[in-house]
Amino acid sequence: MKKTLTEESILFISVLKWIFLAIIIGFIVGILSGIFLKTLHLAVSFTTGFKYYFLLLPFCLFISRLLIKYISPDATGTNRIIEILHLDEKISYKIIPAIFFSSIITISGGGSAGKEAPCADMGAVAGSILGKILRLDKNDIKKLVICGISAGFASVFGTPVAGAIFGVEVLYVGSILYEVLLPSFIAGIISFNVTSSMGLNYFYYQIDVSTKFSSLSFLETAGAGIFFGLISVLFIEINKKIKKINNNFKIYEPLKSFLAGIVLIILTFILSDKFLGLGIDTIISTLKGEGIVWYAFLAKMLFTAITLSFCGGGVITPILFIGATAGSFFADIFNLDRTLFAAMGVVSLLSGATNTPIASSIMAVELFGSKIATYSTIAVLLSFIITGHRSILPAQILLVQKSKSINVEIGEKIGSVKTEIDIFTIRPILRGIAKIKKIIRRFF
Repeated sequence: MKKTLTEESILFISVLKWIFLAIIIGFIVGILSGIFLKTLHLAVSFTTGFKYYFLLLPFCLFISRLLIKYISPDATGTNRIIEILHLDEKISYKIIPAIFFSSIITISGGGSAGKEAPCADMGAVAGSILGKILRLDKNDIKKLVICGISAGFASVFGTPVAGAIFGVEVLYVGSILYEVLLPSFIAGIISFNVTSSMGLNYFYYQIDVSTKFSSLSFLETAGAGIFFGLISVLFIEINKKIKKINNNFKIYEPLKSFLAGIVLIILTFILSDKFLGLGIDTIISTLKGEGIVWYAFLAKMLFTAITLSFCGGGVITPILFIGATAGSFFADIFNLDRTLFAAMGVVSLLSGATNTPIASSIMAVELFGSKIATYSTIAVLLSFIITGHRSILPAQILLVQKSKSINVEIGEKIGSVKTEIDIFTIRPILRGIAKIKKIIRRFF
C-alpha cells in the first residue's frame, strides 16, 4: 500500500511540474508566434502592394541566406531542428533572430516558403533556454523543446490539438512520444489562445458533406488517397533533385540564393505570381470551390523546391497549397466536389509528405468540421502508406516498416534509408493477380 501511495504521489508531482512548465512555454511561444505572424502580415501587405514586388526576390534571398550563414546556420527550417534533437546537439539562441528576419524577408519578397518553421523553431529555442534557466536535466530539456515545437505549430495554423500531436509525431515515423503528449497538448492550447488574443485570425471552413458513406464514396476517396500519396512522392523527389543541383554548385551560398531568385522571377513571368509567397488566398479560394489552372500544384512544387533548397524556410504552408490545388485538379477530372477533395488534399499531402497521419486526421476535423472525418481519414492513411519510406523531412527517424514486402533498416534517418523488395513475400500477390486476370478473361 505504501509503495502504491509513493508511486502515485511521485506521478502527481510530475504531472503538476509538467502542467506548470507547459503553461509557461505555451505562453512564451504564443507571444513569439504572435509577434512574428503580425510582423510577417505587415511586411507581406506592404510588398505585395507593388505590382512587380517580386523583382527584388534575388536580393531578398541573398540577404536571407547571409543572415542564416553568419548568424545561425541552423536556422534553415524544421528539418534541422529535428536533426538537432536526434543528435542531442545544442540549440543556439541565435536561431531566433536568424529565422525570424530571414523568413520575413524571404516570404515578403515572394519566396515560396511556410510560416510554421519560424514559430516551431523559436518554440524549440525557447524550450531549450527555459530548461537551462530552470536547470532541468538533459531529458527534461528535450521534452520542453518538443513542447515548444508543438506550441509553435498550434499557434500558426489555429489547430491546437493537431499542432500538439504534430510536434510529437513528426520526430519519428511510426511512433509517438507519449511521455510528452500531455504537456504538448497544454502548451499547444495555451500558445493558440495567446496568439489568438493578439488579434490573429485563422481560417476555418466547415464542409457540409453527406454522412452516408457509400461504396462509390469509398472508391472515390481511396482513389484520391492514392493520388495524393503519389503527389507527395513527386514533391519529395523534386525537392531532392533541386537540392542535388544546389550541392553541385560550388560557389558562395548567398550568391546561389541570388541566382535562384532570378530563376524564380523568370518562372513568375512564364507562369504566374500566384505561386509566390504563402499562397493563402489561393488555398482559401480553392477550398471555396473556385477553379484554378490545372498545373497549379506542379508549379508550386517547383517554386517551393527552389526556395527551400537555395535559401531555407518552412515547408508546411506550401504543402497545404499543393494539397488543395491537387485535390481540386482530381475533382475536376472525375467531376467531383472541388471543396471536399481540396480539403482532403490539404491534410492528405501533409500526411504523406511528413509522415504524420494522426495529426493530419485531427487537423481535418479542426479545420473543416467532423463531417469530413469519414472521408479524410481514409485518404490521409492511404497517402501515408503510398508515399513509402521517404519524407520531405529527411531527418525523421524511421521506426515502422510500411510493408512486409519492402525491407528497410529501422532506426535510421528516413532520408538515408535504402529499400529492398522482398520477392518471396510478393509472389503470392503476383499469383493472385494472375488468377484474377484469368477469371476476368473467362467472362469478358
